[in-house]
Amino acid sequence: MKNSIGIHALVWSGTWNLKDIENSIKLSKQLGYDLIEIPLLDPFNFDIKNTKKYLDKYKFNSVTSLGLSEETDISSSEEQHRINGKKILEKALDVTFELGSDYMGGVLYSALAKYHHPPNNESKKRSAEILHHLSIKAKNYGIKIGLEPVNRYESNLINTAQQAIDFINMADSDNLYVHLDSYHMNIEESDYIQPILLCDDKLGYFHIGENHRGYLGEGHINFPEIKKGFDQIGYKGPVTFESFSSTVVDPKLSNILGVWRNLWTDSYDLAKKSKQFLDDNFK
Repeated sequence: MKNSIGIHALVWSGTWNLKDIENSIKLSKQLGYDLIEIPLLDPFNFDIKNTKKYLDKYKFNSVTSLGLSEETDISSSEEQHRINGKKILEKALDVTFELGSDYMGGVLYSALAKYHHPPNNESKKRSAEILHHLSIKAKNYGIKIGLEPVNRYESNLINTAQQAIDFINMADSDNLYVHLDSYHMNIEESDYIQPILLCDDKLGYFHIGENHRGYLGEGHINFPEIKKGFDQIGYKGPVTFESFSSTVVDPKLSNILGVWRNLWTDSYDLAKKSKQFLDDNFK
C-alpha cells in the first residue's frame, strides 16, 4: 500500500507571493513529495494563475485547506457571520477546483479559535446544513471535503473522530470525510489507532505532526500505531506533514495556533528529514 506523501506549504513560507509559489512547489517536488497542501488564508485574493502555472510546470499535485474566523463562523447564531462563512467556503471551493485539486479540508465547520462556551445542538445544525450544501457542490466538482477535528483550544465543535463522524451523519452527506491530525489526536484522543478504525472508509486525509510541532521522531507521537491503523482499514489516502514555526508561519495564524517558540528555523532541513521519516515509516 502506498500513500501519497504531502507537505504543508507553511513549512516553506508564511506568505504566498510569486517567489514563495515557485520555491515551495519546486522544493517539495525536488525532495520527492507527492503533493503540497496550500492554505487558502484569503481565497478572494489568491493567486490562482501563478499557482496553477507552477503546479503545471513541475507536474505537481495540490490540495487546499482553510480555517474560518469569528466573522465567518458558520456555526454562529449571527446570520451575517454564517453568510460570510458560506461565501468564503464557496470561494475556496472554486479556487480548489481551478487549481485542479481534488480535496479541500480543515476547520470548515466553526471558527479556528478558542471558544469560551460549549457548543449546542443548534450551532451544530447550522454548520451541518451549510456543509451539506457545500459538499454537494464539491461532489459535482470532483472534490472531497474533509473536516479536521482539532483540540479544544482551537474549536468547540469537533475535537475527536467520533464527533466528526456524528457531525457527518447530521449533515447527511456522502462527500464529507474525516481529516485526522496526529498533533490534535495526541491531545484529545485516548490512543491513535481507535480513531482511525472508527473512521474506516470515512477517513479522507491525515496530517502527520509531532506533539510539539517539531521534527518527526523527536517527540512522543506513536507513529507505528498510526501505521497499524492505516494497514487495518486499508487507508490509501494522503499523509501530509505539517509543522509550524513562528519564524515562518503567518503572524496572525501563529497567534491563533499558539506557536510561541521555534523548534526549527531551517525549512529545507526539516522538509528533507521529514520526507525520509515518512518514507521509512509509512511506505
